[in-house]
Amino acid sequence: MKKISIILPVYNEAEVIEEFSDVLFSELKKISDRYSFEVLYCVDKSSDDTKSIVKAICKGKPGIATYIGFSKRFGHQMALVAGMDHSTGDAAIMMDCDLEHPPSLIPILLEKFEEGFDVVHTGREYNEKTSTIKKGTSSLFYKLLSSLSSLKLEEGSADFRLVSRKVIDVFKFSIREQHQFLRGLFQWVGFEQCTVIFSSGIRSGGKSKYTVRRLFSFAVNGIISFSKLPLTISAIIGFIVAIFGGIYGIYTIVVFFTDGSVPSGWPSTASLIAFLGGLQLFVLGILGRYIGEIFDEVKKRPLYIVEEVYSEEIIH
Repeated sequence: MKKISIILPVYNEAEVIEEFSDVLFSELKKISDRYSFEVLYCVDKSSDDTKSIVKAICKGKPGIATYIGFSKRFGHQMALVAGMDHSTGDAAIMMDCDLEHPPSLIPILLEKFEEGFDVVHTGREYNEKTSTIKKGTSSLFYKLLSSLSSLKLEEGSADFRLVSRKVIDVFKFSIREQHQFLRGLFQWVGFEQCTVIFSSGIRSGGKSKYTVRRLFSFAVNGIISFSKLPLTISAIIGFIVAIFGGIYGIYTIVVFFTDGSVPSGWPSTASLIAFLGGLQLFVLGILGRYIGEIFDEVKKRPLYIVEEVYSEEIIH
């Protein structure tokens, strides 16, 4: 009997975590004759009652559920990494615990695993309550990332996937980046991969933890992690502007020696200087972001810090 790890990143989900867990364990029970399970709740430092609720769930599921609590908030991606590090299964299924990732899809992911796939991605079809803005920005992000890098992520890609033990071990022992964009990395590692399409569920409580600021940071991290094209574009823009600047300089010299006057247009010149200054700061900002990524890597800080691990043993 194969063992499957269920990895659940959790942060401020007191309103929905119990309902989700009831649905999850109900689905796992249906296939418990073929698989054994461990459920890992990877809990970021929360400001609500998430910790006590998850511990109560683990107490009621001895030998199955484990609480892994972090010392502070390390973020969704690091929670998934921690789950892989602590998993002991032949494969792991990662999913959010807000019911937008339906537990009913687990048997289908396992079917693909049995067919020999090491990475089973999922693609989200948004429900009717999803805003047009969210759909549009999501589509724009994936198109932009695909155009800037060698990755070809499908629109609607989600952090709801199954990965085999061999893939888990690659992340556990080899890939230890500080800013991991997992959707890209799981495609980058290769192995046998496929995608399952699902209809997004409806969150019954709480709210999404991805604010506009966090979504923007997530998008930038994805682009920086898998593309050097912004640096190339910066260099090309700088080269083109330098050429136009040189041509304008030659024009100024020619007019001075042939006409004896300096060309008019100082307001436009001031505007040009302001434009060039802004462009330089923009390019320096791009360079600074890449250098910042290097700085974070060389410090070699831990990806996360576990404050507490709690699970109930089975009493015979």
